[in-house]
Amino acid sequence: MNSNFVEELKWRGMLHDIMPDTEELLTKEMVSGYIGFDPTADSLGVGNMVQIMTLVHFQRAGHKPIALVGGATGMVGDPSGKSAERNLLDLETLNHNLDSQKAQLAKFLDFDCGENSAEIVNNYDWFKAFDFLGFIRDVGKHMSVNYMMAKDSVKNRLETGMSFTEFSYQLIQGYDFYHLWKNNGVKLQMGGSDQWGNITTGTELIRRLGRGSAHALTTPLIKKADGTKFGKSEGGNVWLDPKRTTPYAFYQFWLNAADSDAENYIKIFSIESREVIEALIAEHAEAPHQRKLQKALAEEITIRVHSQEDLENAQAASQILFGKATEEQLRGLDNDTLMSVFEGVPQHELPAATLDGGLDIVDALAEATTIFPSKGEARKMVQGNGVAINKTKVTVDKQLTAEDVVAGNLILVQKGKKNYYLVRVI
Repeated sequence: MNSNFVEELKWRGMLHDIMPDTEELLTKEMVSGYIGFDPTADSLGVGNMVQIMTLVHFQRAGHKPIALVGGATGMVGDPSGKSAERNLLDLETLNHNLDSQKAQLAKFLDFDCGENSAEIVNNYDWFKAFDFLGFIRDVGKHMSVNYMMAKDSVKNRLETGMSFTEFSYQLIQGYDFYHLWKNNGVKLQMGGSDQWGNITTGTELIRRLGRGSAHALTTPLIKKADGTKFGKSEGGNVWLDPKRTTPYAFYQFWLNAADSDAENYIKIFSIESREVIEALIAEHAEAPHQRKLQKALAEEITIRVHSQEDLENAQAASQILFGKATEEQLRGLDNDTLMSVFEGVPQHELPAATLDGGLDIVDALAEATTIFPSKGEARKMVQGNGVAINKTKVTVDKQLTAEDVVAGNLILVQKGKKNYYLVRVI
């Protein structure tokens, strides 16, 4: 073993529940362990990253990580932590979501490193041939209703009600564990603490149906210091897919973490050693205003999820909004990033034809876009060196042309120090 996996989880604050003898097993041999991922979206979110990092640390400790994508369970719906039934997905949508998530998982796990190479499995592969009567005969008879009713995921829904479909979920997830134990040599299932009931159903099924033993381990559910759910921003979920959450917005999510959260997050989401992380925490404590933890965290995770180039673009975008960026840096950004940076700022439209031959800057600001209420105010502000086009100050003889268009169809207007406007050229 490269390191003690359980000890690694403990100092990182990532251990919630663990079955007896699990730590001993993990220090004695290479273990195959798995975590299931919900395929209800075509992208994983940062909320999934706790489990992704659990598999990363698991593999780095010398074990074999398996990511189970729930092609079958996605058709049923996990009631754990849910207050109501959710919409079920058709097969085509599920397969699209699964393919997208597989590509994201491949950025974190090593699929070509010998005996502990990562694997991705889809539980639809073994459930597609399982008929209903066969399942209730061969699997259902081994679990009592009393046992299933005692699970928190069921008890918490008794007042509002739950369908038989969702009630059966723990049995289906339990069978996943049994199947992987029997056919893939998997001895450990991991997940968030809300999955403990489903996971232990699997260990019980292995005991009753397979006359064997298996192990379980869960991580705490992460909440922000203010009590709100981790993985959410003002705009909703923070996704790993750049089409859903731009690299800039992704970078800003980590950069804007509260100090108390950043200390927690860097232990969970960084692959740096304990010594490096503790040194960073100490440095941050001496000068919190420098936000060293947030910067280190945002840089490392943005590179891993996106790329070094995306990180540099995100940093350049941050300079445009908060620092002394140049027009050259602005022109280096794509449309999605620039729109993400200036999300919520006032937008105006300008017909492309008006730029043919040049458009007087005062006319552009006051009449063509109404950024200023009058030409007099526009002229006064320009003469006072208070207007910038694409981060470059302009004078009253400036003519707007097609050469001023950046990121495909945008012109950035800045009035004073803090007032920004986007002009969309249509």
